Amino acid sequence: MEKSYYSSPIGNLEIVCKNDELVALKIVNQSGMAQKENDFIRKIKCQLEEYFSGKRQKFDIKTEPQGTEFQKRVWAELQKIPYGKTKSYAEIAQDIGNANAQRAVGSACNKNPVMIVIPCHRVVSKNGELGGFAYGVSVKQKLLGIEHCADDGLPLGV
Repeated sequence: MEKSYYSSPIGNLEIVCKNDELVALKIVNQSGMAQKENDFIRKIKCQLEEYFSGKRQKFDIKTEPQGTEFQKRVWAELQKIPYGKTKSYAEIAQDIGNANAQRAVGSACNKNPVMIVIPCHRVVSKNGELGGFAYGVSVKQKLLGIEHCADDGLPLGV
């Protein structure tokens, strides 16, 4: 496993890769440098830089998050939410064919090991409120702000 760190506007991000697949991207308290950064890690950092500067809307990074089959279905569905848009937990549950699984969808979002690239921050409550976020609602607000999800004063899902 290769590990590296990226200093972002939302905090220090730890990048964990295995065989040119991103397995984890999370906020951590520490920072540092990889022993030897490979091309894949440099590509991830470049795409994160583009995202945070508003120049990238879709990531071109192969991910391999570890989780249950249900979590992987949810995470795959999250990747279909377009940049600058949001969906509710209920809509995601419906999209994966289990309309009663709203809470389980929320739990899968909370356990998402590859934040930003798998955009769990784009999932909100049915009434348009932000809902929870593993790294705190203020981080979720910043990410949605980067994507201009709430600039027009309309509910986030519009």
